[in-house]
Amino acid sequence: MTIRSNRLALCGLGNVGRSFLGILRSQEALLRERYRVAFTVVGVADSGGAALDPTGLDIEAILLAKRAKQSVATLPNVGRTDMNALAMAQTVDADILLEATPVDLQQGKPGIDITRAALRRGISVVLANKGPLALAYTELAEKSDLADQSWGMRRRAVGEEAPAVPKPALRFSACVGGAMPTINIGRRDLAGCRIDRVEAVLNGTTHSMLRAMETGMSYIEALIDAQKRGIAETDPMLDIHGWDAAVKLTILANAVLDCPVSLSDVSVEGIALLSTEELQEAMDRGERIVLLALAKRTSPDDQDTKHPYKLSVRPTALPQNHPLARMDGHEMGVVYYTDIAGRASATTRERDAVPTAAAMLRDVLDIVQ
Repeated sequence: MTIRSNRLALCGLGNVGRSFLGILRSQEALLRERYRVAFTVVGVADSGGAALDPTGLDIEAILLAKRAKQSVATLPNVGRTDMNALAMAQTVDADILLEATPVDLQQGKPGIDITRAALRRGISVVLANKGPLALAYTELAEKSDLADQSWGMRRRAVGEEAPAVPKPALRFSACVGGAMPTINIGRRDLAGCRIDRVEAVLNGTTHSMLRAMETGMSYIEALIDAQKRGIAETDPMLDIHGWDAAVKLTILANAVLDCPVSLSDVSVEGIALLSTEELQEAMDRGERIVLLALAKRTSPDDQDTKHPYKLSVRPTALPQNHPLARMDGHEMGVVYYTDIAGRASATTRERDAVPTAAAMLRDVLDIVQ
């Protein structure tokens, strides 16, 4: 039995990054037996520096350092206080780089620079950081295989030869709903369909808060609970004001709907003004309020938009029998409405960062397979 070895580098050791290292260990035997692959982590970077070892870093030592609230730069023999995540991406000898640094929606740094550096060097990238895609989707698609294929479905013209040197891969399913295969369903499973409408709950923090507030929990109590479980963004205001969901909707529109939009094209309203009383009143009416991300195909005579879809994120009351209204506080979901495949929906139930890390592993496997 031949086992293919792959070298990984990881930028960002927050909840998702640490969880990814954990599942590399827990799934090691399964990966060897089912997929005939093995992974060696040759580089990691956090806010304090980096650690490099071409023969493979000790994952347990990394996790112990992080549990002790220390930088990986303090690890004996392999730690580098003189190297940040970008410098590592520019020099590490890896097959795939995983980017899980904090989200920055203003300039996308450092994630966007790290992604550019890796792709420029021919290193494939798996993103858990939504910022680079929200700000530079088209650019990054052109630098990667996204411009040439639809994850297994070639868009190349008939008779056109494949490039002599394949472009590095770019995958990001973890960016749009954690472990939920939001992007995969739209790009692959609904191939050949016209997608007329997408409804989604893509922010676990706000959904958890809304469901908690229905039971009488205060806004602040609900937010603290979400932060303790590791599902809130580094800056929770991105969640509460709707921007995290808007970023995910922007990525979905570009990747699935072939709609070249930016974050500024999304109408956004968060949950900060909602009260416990409003949520409970909706329940009494047979409805539930969710933070709904909506992409709705426009009609030919619609003069109010320059794109084929209108995009919005706002609190919306849905009938309690709606797929997104039936979800509990630990779930996220998406519903696709199509012309020939009917309605397709999916949900994911996540209590911590592990399922998002699992989506990164899914993307890594997609690349190496």
